[in-house]
Amino acid sequence: MKEINITTSFLVFDTLEELPNDIQDLMIQAVEIRKKAYAPYSKFRVGVALLLDNGKIILGSNQENAAYPSGLCAERVAIFHAGSIYPEAKILKMAITAASDLNQTHAPIPPCGSCRQSIAEYEIKQDTPIEIYFMGEIGVIYQSASLKNLLPFMFDKKFL
Repeated sequence: MKEINITTSFLVFDTLEELPNDIQDLMIQAVEIRKKAYAPYSKFRVGVALLLDNGKIILGSNQENAAYPSGLCAERVAIFHAGSIYPEAKILKMAITAASDLNQTHAPIPPCGSCRQSIAEYEIKQDTPIEIYFMGEIGVIYQSASLKNLLPFMFDKKFL
């Protein structure tokens, strides 16, 4: 038997103003689209802004459905939209923000497991890391240089 130690590394920004200008803009767009989320059941709104290598910005917000699990998370809304409109483009950066209608979210909210798997698919497909920035409604922002920090044991096509 042996032990495996996995270390991940994140940058932590104390405020939006501390972020590089392009990421501030991306996060502000994520905040605005978050406000348009359709979340009547969970009351938990998520917004995402993607920066593609062609300069386009793709937005997404979570879309719920009374028939769970028919809704879709904001990350997958944005990723699948980008993949359908710009199939050859690479996703360079992703800004995620989440807020509850019931209480203020202070901690950075990372992508859920299903979204991590979807992000992994695109990161592997494009053979380029996706920088991921995530925050709550207020508070610090975490930056991961790659999805591999959030999902070190990725399941991908090489296992099939």
